[in-house]
Amino acid sequence: MAQISELKVFVIAAEELSFSRAAERLHLSQSAVSQNIQALEREYGVELFERRGRSLRLTTGGQALLPMAQETIGTLQRMSEAMNGLEGKVAGDLIIGCSTTSGKYLLPSLVAAFRRDYPLVRVSIKILSRDEVITRLVDERLALGVTSQKIDQRDLEYVPFFEDRVILIVPAQHPWAAFGRALPADLVDEPLIMREERAGTSQVMAEGLAQHNITLDMLNPVMEIGNAEAIAMAVEEGIGIAFVSELAAARGLALGRIKAVDVTGLDLRRTIYLAHNVRHPLTRAQDRFWNFVVDRREVFPEEIRRLIDDLRHEGRS
Repeated sequence: MAQISELKVFVIAAEELSFSRAAERLHLSQSAVSQNIQALEREYGVELFERRGRSLRLTTGGQALLPMAQETIGTLQRMSEAMNGLEGKVAGDLIIGCSTTSGKYLLPSLVAAFRRDYPLVRVSIKILSRDEVITRLVDERLALGVTSQKIDQRDLEYVPFFEDRVILIVPAQHPWAAFGRALPADLVDEPLIMREERAGTSQVMAEGLAQHNITLDMLNPVMEIGNAEAIAMAVEEGIGIAFVSELAAARGLALGRIKAVDVTGLDLRRTIYLAHNVRHPLTRAQDRFWNFVVDRREVFPEEIRRLIDDLRHEGRS
């Protein structure tokens, strides 16, 4: 009979379609992941994955097993939740998908506060693209997700809990650094470091510039980087200017290696949401975290402002 640990490995490998990424998520070696999959294949006498070089695809047998494995794991989790609930405990695993740079800074502080109340809950934050977070919420592979993208999907419920500022940063030696201000039209001739076009920061920037009749094809992009911290480092090196989350820029600003520049008439903000699929029953731990965020969303912005100040202070020390 298949072991529950083997089924868990199979489900993660099926989600990632990569043994190496599954190994990272499970904190196992890649060979251990392969061994678990092979044990399942021997148990059922079918191949579960079609291997093509480094890529994987579920076979017919794998596609048939996946929903049953997910249901089995879910049932066992609910059993554990129910038994703990009899003793008034809130325990278990809490997995949160996160697609925003600001979310990577926000969640550790939020989770730390949550675990002070519920120390038996094990929390895992998965960094994914915006599309991946939404897709996994819709198909119920993910119970909770943090995203700046709010799509019109009737099964998804959102709670806004933070408004992120997107600011313009320039190298410390840049002519705008001393004055601290620029006009929207000034951006056209400047070398610009950007996130990928579908990233939340890029979309907020595009929407804001459009109000000043500036389109993306009028700009001068010299580099595209899929990581806000790396963008800030590229700005430090003098490669160009960039729009990034204020949270991602805090330490660089504190060190004086980059400077924030106000762009006249341009106030870029985006709402960060916690989302879940209403068709997916929340476990006790997930439900408590959801309500924890709902209850704290009024005071959370002030707490994060202190976090930004702490980040800047850390950068100075």
